[in-house]
Amino acid sequence: MKSILAPEGPIPVSKSTWWAGVKDGRFPKPVKLGERITVWRVEDIRALLETGTA
Repeated sequence: MKSILAPEGPIPVSKSTWWAGVKDGRFPKPVKLGERITVWRVEDIRALLETGTA
């Protein structure tokens, strides 16, 4: 999440806003790789950045 969300990432929202957006469909759904590992597909993040939804 550090590489996606502000202040280090390109999407200027907080973690709580991000998770609320995932829940209501504004942001892409994550992929669970393990119990404590959650990732997002790079294509989904690029598409989000291109549309300017964030």
